[in-house]
Amino acid sequence: MMPSVLSAAIFFLSLAFGLPVPVPHERDSDVTEQELRLAEKYLKTFYVASDHAGIMTKKGGNALASKLREMQSFFDLEVTGKLDEDTLEVMKQPRCGVPDVGEYNVFPRSLKWPRFNLTYRIENYTPDMTHAEVDRAIKKAFRVWSEVTPLNFTRLRSGTADIMISFGTKEHGDFYPFDGPNGLLAHAFPPGQRIGGDTHFDDDETFTSGSNGYNLFIVAAHEFGHALGLDHSRDPGSLMYPVYSYTEPSRFLLPDDDVQGIQSLYGPGNRDPNPKHPKTPEKCDPELSLDAITEMRGEKLIFKDRFFWRQHPQMTDVELVLIRNFWPELPSKIDAAYEYPEKDLIYIFRGRKFWALNGYDILADYPKKIQELGFPKSLRTIDAAVYNRAMGKTLFFTGEKYWSFDEEKQTVEKGYPRFIADDFPGIGETVDAAYQRNGYIYFFSGSLQFEYSTWSNKVIRVLKTNSILWC
Repeated sequence: MMPSVLSAAIFFLSLAFGLPVPVPHERDSDVTEQELRLAEKYLKTFYVASDHAGIMTKKGGNALASKLREMQSFFDLEVTGKLDEDTLEVMKQPRCGVPDVGEYNVFPRSLKWPRFNLTYRIENYTPDMTHAEVDRAIKKAFRVWSEVTPLNFTRLRSGTADIMISFGTKEHGDFYPFDGPNGLLAHAFPPGQRIGGDTHFDDDETFTSGSNGYNLFIVAAHEFGHALGLDHSRDPGSLMYPVYSYTEPSRFLLPDDDVQGIQSLYGPGNRDPNPKHPKTPEKCDPELSLDAITEMRGEKLIFKDRFFWRQHPQMTDVELVLIRNFWPELPSKIDAAYEYPEKDLIYIFRGRKFWALNGYDILADYPKKIQELGFPKSLRTIDAAVYNRAMGKTLFFTGEKYWSFDEEKQTVEKGYPRFIADDFPGIGETVDAAYQRNGYIYFFSGSLQFEYSTWSNKVIRVLKTNSILWC
């Protein structure tokens, strides 16, 4: 993620636009008028066209295709130049009002504050929260940045501060109007005189201290990144990613991508309380290891830290997404997962708990404890799980041992646990993740995966873990 060497400043060229939620599949020639207007406004707002004229028509789509490719590349979508389902889905997500790409000839210098001691003032309040709740959220959002830099933020109760903070609706005094609920959440101006650094929140949104509505701390921390000079990031795990994503404030750690960006402007501080900032996994990392793998209705889900890759057999690339964006109720990191297709369920394990999911819906009465499956109370975690459809059994791996679980009887089979090395020679003594396909079980351990034949009971091939991601 780069400092806002101009891109955040392009906000001065932006128009306001609102976005609702997911839609049906691939459309190009069948684009509706409503979708066309949505896409045109989105691209004009966040991927500023140099001519500012109409950038697309139903018949002439060169400019449309060019801007769509730019946007698809930014969000790491398949670059088709077509207004397809995945592209429309991103366009409909609530987000920040600062552009992702713009004309870089407006501000001929790097945008940052020339001093470390900055002031802020809260001019008014949202009725959604108490004044004390707003004050705490704003203070905590500034602390995100001061903990990793030499920056200090002091609140003013009157007068003009470096960063003026306000809540407003529609046209709110800066000629960049908001758009009503569930679209643009807020915007901020890059460092500079007068309006520079000022941060505005759309009061048509519902701001909260929790997970319902939009968490003010999360939105404010993102916008203050812009107010300090940061651009939007292409990293989906970054705070400066343009699309809103909830994180429990008490567990929030500034991702490494954001730390690198802000420190490139102001340098490191000397009081970082959490020096291990989370990094986004690289799919082709030669040392890549995995947490869990499962299929879900023909799509493979490959889990690593707080992310998972979606791998569809008809797609040419994989998509990296945050677990919390699909299942906010699940832990941010999981231990094991497997699909039980007979009931159209997938099971997710973390520590001594597990969840059952039908598609993207978590079943009622979950999470449950793994002891309810028949495991001993001494068992603290499941390392990996894989369902053997031919036998109707699920294998659970933990440490050097594994269990066989009868799905129909819902019981652990007698004679288990057994040692992994005894029954699966050649795969090592521990398993990180596993899945089955076409009579083979693929076991993952560290940076290696083992293709194991269930017919001959031996390892057929040894591959790099990252080869599952087409590396």
